[in-house]
Amino acid sequence: MTRMIFVNLPVADLPASMAFYEALGFTNNPQFTDATAACMVWSEFIYVMLLTHAKWRGFTDRAIPPSTSSEVSLALALDSREAVDAMLAAAAAHGGTADINPVQDMDFMYGRDLTDPDGHVWGPFWMDMAAMPANAA
Repeated sequence: MTRMIFVNLPVADLPASMAFYEALGFTNNPQFTDATAACMVWSEFIYVMLLTHAKWRGFTDRAIPPSTSSEVSLALALDSREAVDAMLAAAAAHGGTADINPVQDMDFMYGRDLTDPDGHVWGPFWMDMAAMPANAA
């Protein structure tokens, strides 16, 4: 089996969350979508499963954190600085919050952070590997 990642996220409003992720460039896979969950595809190997709170509770007894907290930040590599800016604009226009952290603007890398309507943190970035200094870590 090919290695893939499915990021599972609890969401308060499934249709609004689907529209948000579609605005960022994800596509919906209807084969794994119903009234309780939606499969949003980023690439051939990366999927985000949006789960209603009731569906989420079927997987774990752990509490759903408030939207003002964060447990993980998910980074997405994009093709250009302009693509990063476009994703942030789409996030802000569709119920998310742009620039929750300071913009990272270096010669070889550019990144900005956003949250979706449920407070999940995403960090779209662009990087020019050829221009990256040897000690960039």
